[in-house]
Amino acid sequence: MIKSIIHILKRIIFSSLFLYSFNLISSKFNIIIPINIYTISILTLFDTPGFIGLIIFYLINFR
Repeated sequence: MIKSIIHILKRIIFSSLFLYSFNLISSKFNIIIPINIYTISILTLFDTPGFIGLIIFYLINFR
């Protein structure tokens, strides 16, 4: 039980750091994904497909 909680916390921390580093790099191209509970949970649950989905969602809605 404790191992699964630690694993989930690690994924949450990694997801938030990944979004932060992506925003630092992609700010030059005006692609900024907000860091909030929804985007962190999408990245935590769906990993790479979730990240690609967030980028596609941003490009469709905010361009």
